[in-house]
Amino acid sequence: MNEFLTWLLDLVQSVDPVLRTVLAGTAILLETSVLVGLIVPGDTVVIVSSTAVESPAQFVGLIAAVLIGSIVGESIGFALGRFFGPRIRASRLGRKIGDRHWVRAENYLDRRGGIAVFISRFLPVLHSLIPLTVGMSSMSYRRFISWTIPACLLWSIAYVSVGSAAAGTYRQLADQLHYAGYIFVAIIGAFLVVAYLVKRVLKRSEERHMNRPGDGDPATPESD
Repeated sequence: MNEFLTWLLDLVQSVDPVLRTVLAGTAILLETSVLVGLIVPGDTVVIVSSTAVESPAQFVGLIAAVLIGSIVGESIGFALGRFFGPRIRASRLGRKIGDRHWVRAENYLDRRGGIAVFISRFLPVLHSLIPLTVGMSSMSYRRFISWTIPACLLWSIAYVSVGSAAAGTYRQLADQLHYAGYIFVAIIGAFLVVAYLVKRVLKRSEERHMNRPGDGDPATPESD
């Protein structure tokens, strides 16, 4: 286990740090862009890239790249929603997603406003649909981005921190413990389980807002 993991981590670390950082930022940009987030596993790319972090500068640089990529991707989704939203929704891909998901996104935004923008970053499907839905609504870009930035920052710090911490712990223990590789896997696995549970709790607590129509104005979120 240790030999394979060491080989894998060394392989990732052999990639130029700048290239790794750019690839991670690009992957998350694609994930948060219009509907591509349903296909591109940006979170996986970020975690893999973070295992090669060797210094505080690389750590901060990777977080910055992922944050910028997220913001750009979300902004692209917003712009496409504002100018082409109805056409995208009526497209083949939009129909494949299903009208039910579009309606849930609209309901959620209408009833929760900016809070929906923040929380949707951590929810499957909605994190790709909400930027488009906001673009089709009356919410301003300024308000949209003011809720998007803190959500993306929190997400970026969490994923980069876990990947780099797991790899750092493994490298410290690899020469001392033959089961160090399992500790690495346990750290990543525990984080993914916690992330999954948080998403489940958020989805359950917000479900009622997704299933009930609002007043059609995301600027006046409802509290019930």
